[in-house]
Amino acid sequence: MPALKKTVLTVLSAALLSVSVVSPAGAADKDKTDDKQPKPTGPMSTVGGKRLGQEGTQVELGPGAPVLPKDLSARSWIVADAENGQVLAAHNAHWRLPPASTLKMLFADTVLPALQPKSLTHMVTEDELAGIGEGSSLVGVKEDNTYTVHDLWLGVFLRSGNDAVHVLSEMYGGVPATVAAMQRHAEELQALDTRVVSPDGYDAPNQVSSAYDLTLFARSGMQKADFREYAATATAKFPGAKKGKKRETFEIQNTNRLITGDIGVDPYKGIAGVKNGYTTHAGNTFTGIAERDGTVLLVTVMNPSSEESHAVYKEAAGLLDWGFAASGKVTPVGELVPPKSAVTGTAKGSEPAAGADKADRKKQAATATHAAAAGGGGIWTALSVAGGVLLLLAAGAFLVNRRWPLPDLVRRLPRR
Repeated sequence: MPALKKTVLTVLSAALLSVSVVSPAGAADKDKTDDKQPKPTGPMSTVGGKRLGQEGTQVELGPGAPVLPKDLSARSWIVADAENGQVLAAHNAHWRLPPASTLKMLFADTVLPALQPKSLTHMVTEDELAGIGEGSSLVGVKEDNTYTVHDLWLGVFLRSGNDAVHVLSEMYGGVPATVAAMQRHAEELQALDTRVVSPDGYDAPNQVSSAYDLTLFARSGMQKADFREYAATATAKFPGAKKGKKRETFEIQNTNRLITGDIGVDPYKGIAGVKNGYTTHAGNTFTGIAERDGTVLLVTVMNPSSEESHAVYKEAAGLLDWGFAASGKVTPVGELVPPKSAVTGTAKGSEPAAGADKADRKKQAATATHAAAAGGGGIWTALSVAGGVLLLLAAGAFLVNRRWPLPDLVRRLPRR
């Protein structure tokens, strides 16, 4: 064979091999169990890119990139760079599924800026605890007892307390007003797969979100200092019921097992939040954020079918490991879009609580502006709060304190 022809054939073979390596299937044969997995029943959104609206796994591996973890069983998942918004890989990213308590990220991102200061106290009434779904996760809020906003948010983030959610919703203007505000905020974030029916994520007809949307909520929320604080807290003291003049506290622990660990699950190095969830209809859901060597990744996993204990955390940890190893070695398959206001230049912000007077609205706007400015200062991690602890990992305490490169992602608020 002539040397030139042999060289050409060699180059063509290498090129064909390269094409196969970066195929959408992801450099490895699909797991045979893929055919047994449930699939989206209708077309998916293409917000963030056409590839994200396609069924199945989407990834473009480059030279030196590791293959995706084996035995991923989640119906939907996504791995994205939290700062530049690049989606490194995804699987049915826009499949509309029940979100369970991961929807509390949207609740917090919507309501938290309006309920300030954190020291604000509130006496809980019996009516405020009515309507909580049967079997809901609770932190232990009791009627005729006073709590600070700070206490209640710890109950939301650490114990996923639907009782705390309902009290905060009433403080915001009522559950219907809160649901409406959450829906408006989801649309502002371009989270168009999301339909909000209950503020706590409890199973409700037609209440859905997607791995893509949940990731948008986490990204937006992590730009708020208070949100970051609560999401990263491992343990805290929560007020108990008042007995006479004495009121004791009890310890609550974050149910995010990548923060606190559990049997079979180690705390994840570099983890900084954000939220887990479970209902019988939704299965297990989880969104997490972590940092290593200057890279900050977001991962969302929805409803693994694996019967392995803590599968949602193990699959999330595996995807984070992959993402850190693959960063810079893959071609993005999409992006996390910015809020509408960052695109159009219109000023949209968190809705003030229903029924607030003009003075209250000015105060809420100023507070939300301060929170947004603080959030623009960077992704924050693991500060201790009252009764909480500084999360220590195998490599020691870690701190991520630098600016987000896209300041427009912080919602612009109107001057009042």
